[in-house]
Amino acid sequence: MKKILSFCLLFASTQSFAETPQYLQLIDKLDRPNDGYCIDVVGSGEHVRFDMPLTAHNCKGPQVYHDEVIEFREDGTLYFPTYGGCVTVMGNNGTALSGNALMLKVCDAREPFLIAKPFQHFEFNDQQQVQLKNTNLCMVAGDDSHTTFSPDHKWRSLYMEYCDVADTSLSRWHVIEAGGMRP
Repeated sequence: MKKILSFCLLFASTQSFAETPQYLQLIDKLDRPNDGYCIDVVGSGEHVRFDMPLTAHNCKGPQVYHDEVIEFREDGTLYFPTYGGCVTVMGNNGTALSGNALMLKVCDAREPFLIAKPFQHFEFNDQQQVQLKNTNLCMVAGDDSHTTFSPDHKWRSLYMEYCDVADTSLSRWHVIEAGGMRP
């Protein structure tokens, strides 16, 4: 419990943001024509859940929602500045597989069963997919969507799939300015 509390305090205390906050948005807006889907940390406010996988949630606006603000850094990490953590493929023993979930972890974390560094570096490939470096795995939003606590919001699962078989409508991403979407 003490480790979890320290982890949450580390994340909550970090508040540095890029000059213009950004979201990572799925290019195809699917069933959300006005706002599309962005990578999202589950929860909000005091109820953020670092123990749950990241999701593709409808992009929030018109103000900036910090649980979707992400920096695609030069080293290839997808960094959430609000929480001070990096998007991490939940691989094991140095290997990531198709279907692995993504979670927010401390950048370069070393934990039992997880040496995070090889699971935290991504790049855009020629198809605009977000590919885990040195693998053939890309970030994909799930086929299905469902409402959250509000019927105005929807989410999809987020996981890794082989890039060459991933549906491009579910796996092509771009960086956009945060906020500005109409609910």
